Amino acid sequence: MARRLGVTGGIGSGKTTVCRIFRVLGVPVFVADVKARQLMNSDPDIRTEINKIAGKNLYTDGELDRRELARLIFNEPEMLKRVNSAVHPAVLREFEAWSSVTDAPYVIMEAAILFEAKADQLVDRVISISAPVEERISRVMGRSEMSREEVLERINNQMEDDEREDQSYYVINNADNEMIIPEILKIHDDMLRLAAKDK
Repeated sequence: MARRLGVTGGIGSGKTTVCRIFRVLGVPVFVADVKARQLMNSDPDIRTEINKIAGKNLYTDGELDRRELARLIFNEPEMLKRVNSAVHPAVLREFEAWSSVTDAPYVIMEAAILFEAKADQLVDRVISISAPVEERISRVMGRSEMSREEVLERINNQMEDDEREDQSYYVINNADNEMIIPEILKIHDDMLRLAAKDK
């Protein structure tokens, strides 16, 4: 059974960049957000539950109207919680199945809401990625249609960096002027040592 490393961080912190480097090192990466999106479209139970929560059909074109869902759950923490509890257990089951068939020494689960989804209980160690707020805002605005206000709203709705870091085994500061590759290589060696103990 492969060891498991969780990678988390707020929007625009650079989780994808960090995971890309791990992929180059040969580490398989499971992206929880991508899997959640797939399941929200393909799993009939989840589709039914989302429509029930929304109080209307959000699949008129066959695919989830993500814009409309976002609008409905915006500032509705109770509704967001219900959507998450419809989706997260299925994502975690997929991760369990996926990670049990790999022959890699360790695998990664990348999840923005790793702690909130209780996914930290499925991994051996967690890396928290952080970056200055202004850099995060310009990264997200540079790759999406979101306005500054929308990005800030997202940041404010997510767990605070400090809280995330307190619960993490490793912390990577991914500010634009930081060298993150040496940090990642150190963690990679550390995880390989941990995996070697199982042999």
